[in-house]
Amino acid sequence: MTQIQASQVSSSTLARLVEISRELNSKTDIDDLLTHIIQQAAALTGAEAASILLLDPHTRQLHFKAASDEMDPAMADAVVPLDSSIAGTVLTSNQPLIIADVAQDPRWNPSVSQAINFQTRSILGVPMHDVDRPVGVLEALNKHEGGFTPEDVETLAILADIAGVAVEKARLIQELQHAYDELNELDQRKTDFIAIASHELRTPLSVILGYVSFLRDEADPAMAEQLDNVMAAAVKLRSLIQDMLNLQYVDAGQATLSLEPINLGTLLREIVLANKDTIIARQQQVTLRLPSRHLVTMGDRQVMGIVLNNLLDNAIKFTPGRGRIRLTLEVNGAEAWLHVQDTGVGIPQDKLERIFKRFYQVEHHLRRQHEGLGLGLAIARELVELQNGRIWAESIEGQGSVFHVALPLQGYEAN
Repeated sequence: MTQIQASQVSSSTLARLVEISRELNSKTDIDDLLTHIIQQAAALTGAEAASILLLDPHTRQLHFKAASDEMDPAMADAVVPLDSSIAGTVLTSNQPLIIADVAQDPRWNPSVSQAINFQTRSILGVPMHDVDRPVGVLEALNKHEGGFTPEDVETLAILADIAGVAVEKARLIQELQHAYDELNELDQRKTDFIAIASHELRTPLSVILGYVSFLRDEADPAMAEQLDNVMAAAVKLRSLIQDMLNLQYVDAGQATLSLEPINLGTLLREIVLANKDTIIARQQQVTLRLPSRHLVTMGDRQVMGIVLNNLLDNAIKFTPGRGRIRLTLEVNGAEAWLHVQDTGVGIPQDKLERIFKRFYQVEHHLRRQHEGLGLGLAIARELVELQNGRIWAESIEGQGSVFHVALPLQGYEAN
């Protein structure tokens, strides 16, 4: 990198360079950034024009990227050889270079002047760096009065290093944005696939469930046991498909919510009743504690039903047979708080936030004992937040977990 003697640069120029540094670091569009750099390069050195050539990190070639005058489209991004050009010499030597008369220098290519419709007489070129790595060349062309001075060299060298860092930063931001756009596209494709697949699977599954149920009623005891296994597998598949369908509520956002007053106690009773057969089969004890008054929140009843069902289903799944599950609804300030407590396997402390991420599961996918896609809690949190609520968890590994939901109260209604 060029060693700069700052004392040779006037205080007013240094102040302007500091201001330019702020301006450049605020820009993220590379074309806008390059235009600003060449404008400042010409102004600071008293030159008629300026240009920038950037190094391609893959081909190790210089390419024209910007010039003060409008470039011919054919010239834009044109390759400039490193071994036989003025700019190439500046970059490879990593030193500033003044050419007082380009017509007398064999490295000068006159077609460049023709391409940018500008007659170049003299050049001051300095290397651009990103920290200590060369990234290009900044050139000032044709000093208005006299020749380029040592102060011009140092001024342009400082600007080039400021510009080099800013250009690299803008390039990285551009790459990050491109990667982000690709990720969004992939995420949308995944969402579309899940929606299509789940809808397509629902119809044949309904036929299977209906036919198995019919056969079960007509079968002898031995066959009935086999059909029960088929029915259990089909019901499990239906649950997985329903999880995928529920993602649509989340991805659609607020637009699909149909808000109405919801009596949370009544809805909780319905959810527990809907899971009664599973609770009995697992010989679990479920208790429901409700306040003496109705707690009402504004929300989408169907969406809230999905939330509560997912929380209860999660408790049932991770609580062993004969375990206990307690659902408590209470008032906390201007909110209704629901607590779903179980005596299940518990969750490691460092996983308490990650369990609310889509498709995340605490158990390794090859060794896990509990089935599912890892969507239930993610859907619950995202749907609760759509309705201005909060959800979080507490747990002691091996002793059970408590999931808390806070929802804004619309008001109280007397029994």
